[in-house]
Amino acid sequence: MSSLPHISTGLVVVGGGPAGLMAAETARAQGIEVDVYEGKGSVGRKFLIAGKGGMNLTHGEAKKDFVQRYGARAGEVGAWLDAFDADALRAWARGLGVETFIGSSGRVFPDDLKAAPLLRGWVHRLRESGVRFHVHHRWLGWRDDDALRLGTPEGERAVTAPAAVLALGGGSWPQLGSDGSWQALLAARGVALAPLQPANCGFDIGWSEYLANRHAGAPLKPVAAHWRDADGREHVRQGECVITTTGIEGSLVYALSARLRDEIAIHGVATLELDLVPDRTQERLNRDLAQPRGRRSLSEHLRRHAGLAGAKVALLHEVLDRAQLDDPQRLARAIKRLPLRLQRARPLAESISSAGGVRLEAMNHALMLDALPGVFCAGEMLDWEAPTGGYLLTACFASGYRAGLGAAAWLKQRDG
Repeated sequence: MSSLPHISTGLVVVGGGPAGLMAAETARAQGIEVDVYEGKGSVGRKFLIAGKGGMNLTHGEAKKDFVQRYGARAGEVGAWLDAFDADALRAWARGLGVETFIGSSGRVFPDDLKAAPLLRGWVHRLRESGVRFHVHHRWLGWRDDDALRLGTPEGERAVTAPAAVLALGGGSWPQLGSDGSWQALLAARGVALAPLQPANCGFDIGWSEYLANRHAGAPLKPVAAHWRDADGREHVRQGECVITTTGIEGSLVYALSARLRDEIAIHGVATLELDLVPDRTQERLNRDLAQPRGRRSLSEHLRRHAGLAGAKVALLHEVLDRAQLDDPQRLARAIKRLPLRLQRARPLAESISSAGGVRLEAMNHALMLDALPGVFCAGEMLDWEAPTGGYLLTACFASGYRAGLGAAAWLKQRDG
């Protein structure tokens, strides 16, 4: 393998996603020389794909509720958001000539719903500011002299720099570059890691061949999920999901995926209770299904008296036994709390995002690694998770902002 010359620079940013680009922009605004290295042929690929059906940039939820979306990491991520929150992200987009609006769900979108114009404007502004981009440069770790190793089509390149921001993504969507290969490289340097796990993911249930073949892809809407938290408090959330060939996925399932995944890890299985008719009370449904069925089929009876048809009826036949189906009261109770036994989360590569990564306890408040002074981390490679709805992207931007500020301060202190 050929060896290209060393290049010395101010700050190296490895990874051209939102966190890396924000770190680059922030450090450059502080007067730091910045080079961005990206393994793929262009930056922001996952950003573009995520915005294909409508770029959900952030969320209009009140700050105190917004922060709680980060669960066990609400305190740490909340500190990032103190410096760069949803309002700051909208103002940043406005600075690129992109206005945003809050949709009926509270999600925030660019006016044109597109990610590409936003990314193009951002990269152009970064180039104009002096940020240098190097694509087809895949990070391979460090040499013995602590130079960064970067694989290129022409051979390996060694880059020396006094500071680096690693923004390499988690383990989801590996075809776009975030394959988690950095874990072994950081672990070898003594960095504490939490195992990567699927987040915002679907789950396997193990349907019969009939249900998988006839109803995969069918939406379940509206439905509501019921669950109890660790303190025994009852919760309910309405939304929609989709039957897959192996189980279930969709926005309602994604919102609960962290709890369901952790329950499976502890108990080997998790139960998701779905209300198939959230607009009807249990009492009304009891009365409706107590109506004489006569010679009508059960499917017709459910259509007439419970408003159920198609995939929802098939789901009842899949989960309930004949005795439950034939008993109107037991059937009514099951319709309001249909138990689905989830066997496992779908593979990490299929998930929207990932949990786990560099433990926040392994770095200081500026996101610099304790084991590697001058090396900062940002984005989804850190050990936090959030539901979809703009929360993931907002925290990626906020962590990139913090890492960029931290790297700039580190360099100035070192040179001062």
